[in-house]
Amino acid sequence: MLFQHIDLIEGKSMKKRLLEKINLMIRIIEEYCLFTDQSLEDVSSDEIKSLDELIEIGIVRTKDDLVKLKKIIGNDYDRLVTILSYYSEHKEESGFILKKFYNSYRTKLQEEAAQNNADSFYIADFFAGAGGLSLGFVQEGFQVQIANEIEEVAAETYMFNHPEVDEKRIVQGDIREILDNLENYIDRAVDVVIGGPPCQSFSNANRQRIIDDPRNVLYKYFVKAVEIIKPKFVVMENVKGMRSVADQVVEDFHHIRIDIDGREVDYEMDYHVFNSHDFSVAQGRERLIYIGVRKDIKEELGIDANQVINDIIVGTMNNARFVLKDALEHIRPLKAAEEKNMTETDHEEYGKKVEINHYYDLSNDYLDLINEKRKQPIVYNHKARFNNENDREIYRRLEQGEDSTSERVQDIMPYKHRSHVFKDKYYKLVEDRPSRTITAHMKMDCHSHIHPKQVRSLTPREAARVQSFPDDYVFLGPFLKTYMQIGNAVPPLMARGFAKVIKDYLERVEKEKKELQNTN
Repeated sequence: MLFQHIDLIEGKSMKKRLLEKINLMIRIIEEYCLFTDQSLEDVSSDEIKSLDELIEIGIVRTKDDLVKLKKIIGNDYDRLVTILSYYSEHKEESGFILKKFYNSYRTKLQEEAAQNNADSFYIADFFAGAGGLSLGFVQEGFQVQIANEIEEVAAETYMFNHPEVDEKRIVQGDIREILDNLENYIDRAVDVVIGGPPCQSFSNANRQRIIDDPRNVLYKYFVKAVEIIKPKFVVMENVKGMRSVADQVVEDFHHIRIDIDGREVDYEMDYHVFNSHDFSVAQGRERLIYIGVRKDIKEELGIDANQVINDIIVGTMNNARFVLKDALEHIRPLKAAEEKNMTETDHEEYGKKVEINHYYDLSNDYLDLINEKRKQPIVYNHKARFNNENDREIYRRLEQGEDSTSERVQDIMPYKHRSHVFKDKYYKLVEDRPSRTITAHMKMDCHSHIHPKQVRSLTPREAARVQSFPDDYVFLGPFLKTYMQIGNAVPPLMARGFAKVIKDYLERVEKEKKELQNTN
């Protein structure tokens, strides 16, 4: 579950994660009250009402547990009691705005999913990150059997935003330690294995098998996962640079040998460089996508991996195309933070981790698409980072599309003597084009993603919109790590494009199976 009982909270890390989520609940209700012009000062704090809510949330079981909770959260305890007292009376009115925090809600969702498992297809997601690739498949009706991610904060973000997934199936840890115990998480056939294993060495042309470089060892474990799980399809995402070893990857999957109904089969693999912009993402993000088809499925459907890729390409042809301006519309203007160490502090001019949506009634086609037309009273992760006076002046002078080599900034450019290396270190985005690729490197300084109209870089929320995450997808953890999670993700709209085509094939497999059963 999202929350563990208070008696199980031990150590600084667990306490820190508990406090983050409690503070998030508090801030959501405080901002929601501002949104609805209500005052929490008029709320009668009722510890009994809040106890009932805390039991449903899963933090406590009895009134006696409140003593330990109060000791852990300190001064925030009274605020928590107040907001839960309010929420107990306004759940429906608020659209159950805190529902993702409730273990009771999560249990209900997961039980409903289990009841519908006969009609579902299943994925296993390795190197799952914050959950972008999974989200696209889930939005197309897939269920998650296991999601594995080594980075603790990314796994926390995944868990929070995927309440439909049993938390026992969201496994934070090293894939090398998990593959030997997959039976603890997988209790039915997995249809698709998805993921983006990190590969770091592509350039050594003198080696016959570059993919065997020790730095690429995690890729080998992804292949091993496929061999163990035996999915019908494989979707593997990686950077475009991996194309230099693409044929070696195809060879590795072809060498897999698995037993399907007494017959030894392998995987047919093909690859293609897809651009997220073709999937209606407001970003020009090129990624190398490998598609694998199990040999018996290939023969049964009369297809190959190249056919699947072609179907995905055809599926993008009539998609709407969006630009950066579409992603940046209808969100509050901010100033770059002019004070250091403000990343975790709310500020009226610099932004907040949680604040009211001042543009609740406004949207556009892109925002409707990524939000599935859901309206959000709250905005998350919209906070500008610190920039010193010199950087702000560079931001101010640059025109859209200009970078560090612009004559406008040569007199104040700190990296002038190394412009051949840092040419793209400063870049002002162009609002009427797809955004340049959102990267995990944005956690460093964000100079490469300067807002086209405001004197600051993109906020995490704006970067998430560019990546096509819905506005209610909350990124947990320290401010700078939110950039890392967003930049490492597969855009959910892109993932949906893959999922839709593969789902059509899986439905054909099921249809033919039922027809065969009826014939017999």
